[in-house]
Amino acid sequence: MRTDEFDFALPERLIAQHPPERRGASRLLTMLGTELGDRLFSDLPSLVREHDVLVFNDTRVLKARLFGAKPTGGKVEVLIERLLDEHCALAQVRASHLPKPGSSLLLAGCLPVTVLGREGGFFRLRFDSGEDIPALLERYGQMPLPPYITHAPGVEDDERYQTVFARQPGAVAAPTAGLHFDAAMVAALQARGARAAYVTLHVGAGTFQPVRAENIREHVMHSERYTIPQVTVDIIREAREKGGRVIAVGTTSLRALESSASDGELRSGEGETRIFITPGYTFQAVDRLLTNFHLPKSTLLMLVCAFGGMEQTLAAYRHAVEREYRFFSYGDAMLVERLAADKGAFRG
Repeated sequence: MRTDEFDFALPERLIAQHPPERRGASRLLTMLGTELGDRLFSDLPSLVREHDVLVFNDTRVLKARLFGAKPTGGKVEVLIERLLDEHCALAQVRASHLPKPGSSLLLAGCLPVTVLGREGGFFRLRFDSGEDIPALLERYGQMPLPPYITHAPGVEDDERYQTVFARQPGAVAAPTAGLHFDAAMVAALQARGARAAYVTLHVGAGTFQPVRAENIREHVMHSERYTIPQVTVDIIREAREKGGRVIAVGTTSLRALESSASDGELRSGEGETRIFITPGYTFQAVDRLLTNFHLPKSTLLMLVCAFGGMEQTLAAYRHAVEREYRFFSYGDAMLVERLAADKGAFRG
């Protein structure tokens, strides 16, 4: 398939630059079967039933962007991609002249860093202050807002570009479908008899990487770490036995579940995934997907097209543009039912 088949026209004014006034004060477009519905996110409890499971990604976004200088005085910008241990990380480095292995950087005016080497497009960095990296980032870093958000990160973003259930530090981008939820919404879903379960997938900066290949099969996905706890496997298995559905909250939760259940059986444990879900993929683990609206020609839009049907999904996106839904990380949400013709052989 060609990448340009996943394009759509999006007026810039529909790209949400700030979150809604309060969590959950968003719109919800539903694509259930052949029906589109214009709803509010507050309607979500009416769309779940007893024994359903909502699977959330509990990753926590690091304040992963740092600014500093080389010994020559040249400015550098560092975006942490992945923590390797307490003191070392992979990072993107922007500078007029890229640093060489063995060279040093001074970040935030006080953090000495040694460049250990390169791994593909990333640099391996060692933070030499003796303190662990998450603590340093919390103190000196900036929230790594997506490139389409044009304002500098502030106090609002420190809170709202983080889900209320974020607890496992390691992401450099938020699992944005989870941003809509507050404690009251989780309680309302539980009152309907639904249950919450959690996976961890540390979202990397590669989530914003454009598909440059003309043929989507030539695109190479970035790698991300995920963890599926045994308690989540047990909750899903029990729900299946009682006729419940698995609702992935966000493409990251879906990718974690599908990576673990690639042979039809969901297993607990940790892993790395480069799963690239495109039309024709047979889903194993997920029945419904709650997600935000994604960039044109992106891997995430391709995933949603695979899940809900390409023609139906692109028609829903055109509808969302016509009805002026808010797009991307701080935008509105969409609830999609899996294409009926593609029922996987999930075995719990």
